[in-house]
Amino acid sequence: MRHIYIRFFLGVLWAVCAVISGVTGRFEMAGLYVLLGGVFLYSAYTMWKK
Repeated sequence: MRHIYIRFFLGVLWAVCAVISGVTGRFEMAGLYVLLGGVFLYSAYTMWKK
């Protein structure tokens, strides 16, 4: 169960990094961070549903 929380925390952290990068104007990095955050949040969601 702990790994679900860790994945969720990392997904939220990547999403926050995406917002910060978007505000500062580094859109290519913001896109990468959105992708990474989405992968972590999706994996946490699918593990939660099992």
